[in-house]
Amino acid sequence: MLVICTVAELQKSKTIGFSYKREGEEQSAFVVYDGGEVYAYENRCPHVGVELNWQPDQFLSLDGFSIQCSLHGAQFRLEDGFCHSSPCSGKSLQPLKVAICAENVIIRQTDKE
Repeated sequence: MLVICTVAELQKSKTIGFSYKREGEEQSAFVVYDGGEVYAYENRCPHVGVELNWQPDQFLSLDGFSIQCSLHGAQFRLEDGFCHSSPCSGKSLQPLKVAICAENVIIRQTDKE
């Protein structure tokens, strides 16, 4: 289990990026807050593999309704990471297991957590 931030911090910023290790390799990811729900995804565009964020912790489109790729502007739904605009329409971001525990946003790295 990896604690990312508090729910209050995520409510304020809407998205927070973080790093974690998977099979010994550093991975980049982020969490998103949307209307009381929390989602987490790997920070990698399915189109060309670049990181999505414009700046640290900045993953959303200007209107705040989509996750947007910093390279080519593809937009992904907050709730499931599905790309709903070109050039990677139909592909999805890789989700991570996220939960809220004692007012903290956590990532579950195994099924036993």
